[in-house]
Amino acid sequence: MIYPIVAYGDPVLRRQTEEIGIDYPGLEALVEDMFQTMEEANGVGLAAPQIGLSLKLIVVDANPFAEEDPKAAGFRKALLNPEIYEEDGPTWSFNEGCLSFPGVHEDVERHARIKIRYMDMTGQWHDETHEGYVARVLQHECDHLNGKVFVDHLSSLRKTLLRRRLDNISKGAVSHDYKMKFAVKPKHR
Repeated sequence: MIYPIVAYGDPVLRRQTEEIGIDYPGLEALVEDMFQTMEEANGVGLAAPQIGLSLKLIVVDANPFAEEDPKAAGFRKALLNPEIYEEDGPTWSFNEGCLSFPGVHEDVERHARIKIRYMDMTGQWHDETHEGYVARVLQHECDHLNGKVFVDHLSSLRKTLLRRRLDNISKGAVSHDYKMKFAVKPKHR
């Protein structure tokens, strides 16, 4: 099932999420649906709040970055209860987008390396270090689990310059080529 992506402006994107266990009803189907939803929208990551669920669950497929970053090749995972507990290395800027913000891409500074702890679909815990694009995607998606969105990393001036575009997204007055859910119903023109 392809879920509609929740657009900026919906309160679910600002909520703290709840832990999830492998006994969550329909977990395997939910994860498969999240991967399908992400792929349908041409994304590289999707967090449960982006489909309206306040759960600590993300899916990531960093394969599109494999040409620039070989460590991204084959990185396709569902992560339950992920926690980034260390960010280090130099920060680097990258032009990020987000499925909840169609048409908005901005340069965001993030650390080059992270340490992350998470549970897999079998209930096994992992403690891993990631760098480059994988680290960036994981940071972006984990932000969603903490009620944070990528524009929160921008300067006040940049956010002010984006205000009209962000307001339009929250009102549904934006072009998009995948299913979306808006906090306010879009007006027909």
